[in-house]
Amino acid sequence: MGICRRFYSGKSGTVPDFQYNRSVEHILNDTEVRVLGALIEKEITTPDYYPLSLNALMAACNQSSNRHPVVHFDEGEVGAAADSLREKGLVHLVDRGESRVTKYRHVMYEAMNMGRPVIAVMCVLMLRGPQTVGEIRTRTNRLYDFSSLEDAETTLNSLMSGEMPLVVRLPRQAGQKEVRYAHLLSGVVSHAETEEAEPELDRIGKLEKEVEDLKKQFDQFRKQFE
Repeated sequence: MGICRRFYSGKSGTVPDFQYNRSVEHILNDTEVRVLGALIEKEITTPDYYPLSLNALMAACNQSSNRHPVVHFDEGEVGAAADSLREKGLVHLVDRGESRVTKYRHVMYEAMNMGRPVIAVMCVLMLRGPQTVGEIRTRTNRLYDFSSLEDAETTLNSLMSGEMPLVVRLPRQAGQKEVRYAHLLSGVVSHAETEEAEPELDRIGKLEKEVEDLKKQFDQFRKQFE
């Protein structure tokens, strides 16, 4: 069954402008979600290094900062997921004549008529799992600047509305002060997933992870030119 709905594509603080999108014809597995989320993130945050080679895409999937859970996919797994996403019309190959390296880019803007606020929210949910409104607003700041919690909630509500929603509000778990939201690209969210929360790191821990990831990404980019 395809996923088909309307999206909010307006700018922060504006009245939602809904447009009917094309459908996602298949449910995505966890590897496909991570690959697609990584492509979306890097297209926005590191446009000079985008589209991504297979090595760079693998590094983006496996980085330890801004990811939950942290994974360790190999090239075969990432390549298979990227090929599957191509068949589903969500990823395209970029074959540039001056380079022998094949690169990948997502086409979520075109395939699902997603505006930047929507794609920012979806990206964070795809890469980091269930999040509160406050976490979504904070963690999308590199992707889109929501001016208030209300703006983030407007986008979430647009993703939850209609016959085929892409986001669900999860039941509040014991010990949680706020409800969390999850994407539905992989189908119904299981009870185990609702209990999983991204652990908070202290400031030093976050910096150490970011430095480690930057080193790994630099090594991957350097290999492309050797």
